[in-house]
Parts: sequence; structure tokens; C-alpha cells
Amino acid sequence: MARRVTLFTGQWADLPLAELAPKAKEFGFDGLELACWGDHFDVDRAATDQDYCVERRALLEEHGLGCWAISHHLAGQLVCDRNDDRSDAFAPASTHGDPESKRRWAVETMKNTARAAQNFGVDVVCGFTGSSIWHLLYSFPPVSARMIDAGYQQFAELWNPILDVFDECGVRFALEVHPTEIAFDIVSAQRALETIGRREAFGFNFDPSHLQWQGMEPTRFIGEFKERIYHVHMKDVAVTLDGRTGILGSHLAFGAAHRGWDFRSVGRGDVDFEAIIRALNQIDYRGPLSVEWEDSGMDREHGARESCQYVKEVDFVPSTVAFDAAFEE
Repeated sequence: MARRVTLFTGQWADLPLAELAPKAKEFGFDGLELACWGDHFDVDRAATDQDYCVERRALLEEHGLGCWAISHHLAGQLVCDRNDDRSDAFAPASTHGDPESKRRWAVETMKNTARAAQNFGVDVVCGFTGSSIWHLLYSFPPVSARMIDAGYQQFAELWNPILDVFDECGVRFALEVHPTEIAFDIVSAQRALETIGRREAFGFNFDPSHLQWQGMEPTRFIGEFKERIYHVHMKDVAVTLDGRTGILGSHLAFGAAHRGWDFRSVGRGDVDFEAIIRALNQIDYRGPLSVEWEDSGMDREHGARESCQYVKEVDFVPSTVAFDAAFEE
């Protein structure tokens, strides 16, 4: 095994961390990528309370677990999102019905996430940015270049002050390139980088699943952004187009029998993880491989256990010598 294997706790936030930690150790994981919701990691508290950070770290260490990244997808989404009532599920009640109040909360919470990461001793925060222009993906009624430009400009205006705090704290933000975000493929990721002046505080959480179902080659992303891969999710997906359903999902819920694609337990979908490991070795990525487990058709404890084992088996250390070196004079 070349890298640590962690479990992203976002899909387990219904369990207290004290209950999840021993499970994760028993599943075989080396650590956790802590979600900043549920009771797993409170960033507003951690930003100012060092004792809380010590307590969270001690809980992990009690079970032989480390932590090398925290993730706040929920707050990050609301920085640039249109902020309708769907986000009432996780935004503070005081912000409900007020998109700009949600945005102000999200901006301050993301700043606190950087401070919390510094206090907790991790240097990567994963998450979302949101996007005010995702709904303009298909160009009818016609979408002007000005409208798209405005979306990227808003992203820069809102995220640069957040990234200033990340710089102050010595922490990097890793956007999970994903539909509904300002960057959802290679081209939009390049534009997002350019829009903020390619500042080093902003990079990517590489997740192959969201590239795979869109029809991209995930390893191309690694090659394009080799210096910006700040974190890696191991997540699988299967495209099951049958001539009747389409790649846009048909408004069917995840797990529905006739979706054109769906997430799978790691190793059971279409992603070529060996190719990904080779590409990560080529860029000398040494961070964790974090299992983001989502499979509506499988028990999650079974899936977490088998995914951990699969990742440990597929990962390998690159060679330090050429195979034909023995023939050199």
C-alpha cells in the first residue's frame, strides 16, 4: 500500500463520531475525512476552541485513526448557489427564505472552516463552491457569454476573500469538481482557476465518478491539473444507458431502476482505478485516498468494508528503478 486510505464521513453523518470511529477502524480504514456537519466536526467551535480540536483528535487516535482533510460541502455550496428552499435542509433556520442571508452565513462559515482546519492540524479542506450559472447549462432560451462571465465573476468576488483566510491559515481549498459547481469538467475547471488568478489556495478534490458519467477520461483531469490535485476521492459509477434513458438522469432518484447512470461501491462500476493510481503516481500524489461511498443498492457497512479492501489492493508504490536497468553498462 502506497497511501493512507480514509473514509469520507459525509454519508455517515447520521451516526455520532464516537460510534462511527470504531466501525471505520474495524472496516480497515487508516483514518477519516471528517464532514463538517452532524456531530463529526463543528467548524465554528473549532475555529476558536483549541480544546475541542484536541478532543476530536483524541477520539480518532483512541481508535488508531488519523485525519488529513476535513470537508464542508454544505456551506461551500451556498456561497455561489441561487439558494432556494432545498438548502433549508441544512442552512440555519434563521436564513430560510432569504438567499442572501444564506450566502452571508456560508461565506463566514467557510472562513471559519479554514481557521478550524488550522487549529485541528490539517492543511486541506474539501468542498463545493456552488454556482449561480449551473441552471444555464443548456442554451435555450439563448444564454449569452455575458451571463456566463457574470457567474464566474461572482465566483471570484465571493471566493477570493474566503481564500484570503485560507492563505492566512496555511490551508488549501480543494473543490470537488462536480455538476452544480462552478467547475464541473476540465474546461470549466481551467476557467475557474484563471478567474481567480490561479492562486495556490485553490485546487481540486479529484473524484473520478463525476467525470466518468459525463463521458470524460478521469486520468486526463489528473494530467491537466497535476499541481492542483490536493485530495482524492475514490468513488465509482456505472453508466447503464439502454437506449431509453439518458445521461441527464431523467429526474429519477439515485437507485431508481431505470436511471441512465448511478453510483456504485468502489470497484463495482466503470472507473478504471488502476489507471488512476498510475496517473497519481506520475504526479507524485502522496495524500490520502478517501472512499466516498455511495451505492443505493448495497448495505453501506458491507460497501465500506469491501471498498477499503479494494482500494488497499489497487494502490501501489511506483518503481524507483527502470525494469531494464540491469542491462546498462
